Amino acid sequence: MSRMASASDSESNPFVTGPLSLAVFSLARAHRALAADLLRPLGLHPGQELLLMFLWEHGPQRQTDLAEHVATDSASMTRTVQRLERAGFVRRRPSPDDRRVTLVEPTPASRALQPRVAGIWARLEQATAGGLSRSEREDATTLLRALEQNVGITAAPATTPVPRKPPGPPTPRTRAPSPPGRRPARTPARPPPAPPAPGR
Repeated sequence: MSRMASASDSESNPFVTGPLSLAVFSLARAHRALAADLLRPLGLHPGQELLLMFLWEHGPQRQTDLAEHVATDSASMTRTVQRLERAGFVRRRPSPDDRRVTLVEPTPASRALQPRVAGIWARLEQATAGGLSRSEREDATTLLRALEQNVGITAAPATTPVPRKPPGPPTPRTRAPSPPGRRPARTPARPPPAPPAPGR
């Protein structure tokens, strides 16, 4: 009984079944909590500063390009842009090249935050690396990117379309063969037309 309970406990223990996944999850949670504490005085949430940093460097962008840059879906990006717009950090305007396209651009209020955001990211980087040497930081970065790629490959759905066979010529219909030992039934000949009746 105790052996069965011990085996069951081991199977449900993340330290046993998924120590690497648990470490990644714990690191991401702690890193996000620290980033939230550092960004709160600026009125920003973790992830919003990445969007602003991209806009500061590259200028006005389409929402689809922003979503691709921060690896999020369109609905989440729309909510993020709306929150930043309400805070006065971005604004949306039609593209001068195509009025159907909406561009997101940083406002002067957000540009005023640029040096403070850069300082926060320097503090976040230093806190994350701790006492690691430069080579250890590079190795850790390479390893984390490899883990990210592994998870991305596993989570990506198969999108390869199944090729369709090109339509070929119509297949002529053939009469099914008769069973062995039996002659095929003959179609009775149509009787000749009756002669016309004599006139009155």
